[in-house]
Amino acid sequence: MGKNFTLEYTAGAADQGKMLREFLKEKEISKSALTDIKFKGGFISVNRQEVNVRYILKSEDFISVGFPPEVPSEGLKGEEIPLEIQYEDEHLLVVNKPAGMNTIPSREHPYGSLANALIGYYECCGLSATTHIVTRLDRDTSGLVLIAKHSHIHHLFSKQQRAGGVKRKYEALAEDIIHVDEGRIEEPIARKQDSIIEREVHPDGQYACTLFEVENRYEDFTHIILRLLTGRTHQIRVHMSHLGHPLLGDTLYGGNKNKMLRQALHCCELSFIHPTLQKELLFNASLPTDMVTVLEKGRSL
Repeated sequence: MGKNFTLEYTAGAADQGKMLREFLKEKEISKSALTDIKFKGGFISVNRQEVNVRYILKSEDFISVGFPPEVPSEGLKGEEIPLEIQYEDEHLLVVNKPAGMNTIPSREHPYGSLANALIGYYECCGLSATTHIVTRLDRDTSGLVLIAKHSHIHHLFSKQQRAGGVKRKYEALAEDIIHVDEGRIEEPIARKQDSIIEREVHPDGQYACTLFEVENRYEDFTHIILRLLTGRTHQIRVHMSHLGHPLLGDTLYGGNKNKMLRQALHCCELSFIHPTLQKELLFNASLPTDMVTVLEKGRSL
């Protein structure tokens, strides 16, 4: 079994006389996390002595919070699958996911997912963790994925996502020529009736907003850059189809496979505030070969 995931703090002058429970709340450690720490094998110590949350802090106290080891769900098996890791520390990973890999297992593809690869990687590293994927991508979308190594870090990222702090930029190839240089698509998205997978623009759907700008125009397709202001399932694919410009290769939403065998969509940029370092990190991933090939063969206007 791996070691506990641990966070460490030093109490400041402003924390003098403060109850430890209040201090931990300010550090955004939830009540449910404290309950798990108490009953599932975690610890809280001050100056390396275990204490309870009613301890009264003194300035310069050294506080350690050890969270219980995590266990993957029984159905999620680790697999030895290579990962293209862009960044890793004790709290998180940034991975460049290839097209054709599920983010999590599905009924149609129970093995070979990013989640399976992560569990296999954690097992090799001796890390007691399960998967906490912060930014998911569709099976046939390539690019950067943010992963938290622990539920508490995932909790912090979820709050940051709701506040718009986790930002992603995409590159895509869309059918035909988009004549405007930039645009904003604000259309609600809902699950399509009688379909488990497909989504559609629908007045009863959830609010969704996509920004796009034209990078270059070709004879029969357009290279675009997109930014999401919301994170609905299939959002870019649905919005571009609604605009009349489905993505190349995206047969689910009206595209064709003449040039691409999968939807031409790639998450090329990811930025966020590191939840413990409190500084912004920015990552980029170049276009994959299949999209580069289409651009090289295309006739630019």
